[in-house]
Amino acid sequence: MSRTELIDVIDTLRQDETPQDTEALRRVDAERKRLTERRRFWRVLRGTVSTLIVVAAIAVLLATLLLPVLQVSGDSMNPTLQDRDVILLVKTDDWKTGDLCGFYWQNKLLLKRIIGGPGDVISIDTKGVVSVNGEVLDEPYVDELALGECDIEFPYQVPESRYFVMGDHRVTSIDSRSTVIGCVEKSQIVGKVFLRVWPLSGFSLIH
Repeated sequence: MSRTELIDVIDTLRQDETPQDTEALRRVDAERKRLTERRRFWRVLRGTVSTLIVVAAIAVLLATLLLPVLQVSGDSMNPTLQDRDVILLVKTDDWKTGDLCGFYWQNKLLLKRIIGGPGDVISIDTKGVVSVNGEVLDEPYVDELALGECDIEFPYQVPESRYFVMGDHRVTSIDSRSTVIGCVEKSQIVGKVFLRVWPLSGFSLIH
């Protein structure tokens, strides 16, 4: 029975109501309320589902185009980033020494720090001290300097459209010091790391 039909029945009963009709009227009124509540429930549900779909679509769009989300794997960026940290990256074309970037290498997404850009001359001594264009690089984010895994000759000039990258954990990181990875092409870079969102205790901007 539709809501309109219920209203017609109630109006008819109330026009010539008798004691025998009281129970029937109560039941009809209860049915009308039940139908009203059911319609309200489905209306709210449709609205909620529609909102969730829109939010999910926006989240996917942001994650794909603007704010890629990545979980850290390994210790090559210690102490700045820890294994299993969840971070956000922002897309940019403006890269400078010290920026943390995510880039693709053999279908894997790696995290390293940019040390030098196209044309820069990089030098690393036996103690792990890094110089860029003849100036020693201030690296407060590194706990322990080390030459690490290195099979290239210094001074080394970064090729055009490429970036020289290194992990903060210099002892274990495999990066541009090794020909295994080498310098990273600009087209390989996904984005700049700027925010750690997990764990919540470590929620912070990344520099």
